[in-house]
Amino acid sequence: MPATPAWPPQSTPRLFVEAELAPGEIRIDGPQAHYLLSVMRMKPGAVVKLFDDATGEWLGVVRSAGKRDLVLDVTERLREREAVPDLWLCAAPIKKGRIDWVAEKACELGVDRLVPVLTRRTVIDRLNLERLRTHMIEAAEQCGRTALPQLADAVKLPALLRDWPEERALFFADEAGGIAAIEAMRARPGPAAILIGPEGGFDDAEREAIRALPQAVGIALGPRILRAETAAAAAVSLWMGTVGDW
Repeated sequence: MPATPAWPPQSTPRLFVEAELAPGEIRIDGPQAHYLLSVMRMKPGAVVKLFDDATGEWLGVVRSAGKRDLVLDVTERLREREAVPDLWLCAAPIKKGRIDWVAEKACELGVDRLVPVLTRRTVIDRLNLERLRTHMIEAAEQCGRTALPQLADAVKLPALLRDWPEERALFFADEAGGIAAIEAMRARPGPAAILIGPEGGFDDAEREAIRALPQAVGIALGPRILRAETAAAAAVSLWMGTVGDW
């Protein structure tokens, strides 16, 4: 006998919603409604997967479709919210487009919290957090995630170090040399963070201040020079494969 098709289909559109989901009615408007109405051509009876970063993923059935909004019936929970490893990514903002990529990959790779860190060589003074969150949401929608990274306000490096949690290891990519990343991460399981500097790297005073933090461990990411965004993705991947949930 032929296999029973999966329901809802894998091709079902997924949307993030700010409101906490539960069985009942929900109204979709704005750009999301435009996508469902004008791009997906949804009619009453069509289905949508919804997630809210709190209660998991739900099935929504279009009850009515207007010109600029839709009303959906939230009928059943498809999945609970996924568990997320306790990893922060603390990254110096880099040029527009590249920092957007970092936010997107942080979501895809399973980072719990993204912290923009302002250093002396940071080239960006103002950071559009709303745009970064939008990139994370789009990544979660496309990759089937039910959790989003927390997005912290930008913080200056001295303040980050001053208020650093006692129980959290800080692995910082040290271009001056450090312990092999996998070796360092295996030696320090538990809550962790990865600190990536700007395009020009940390200056000597900053590196000295980081190394003075008891929880800090300088790590090396291999023999090749990496751009800041590549270093961020590589370090997170190494942590996930070593002590995370991969």
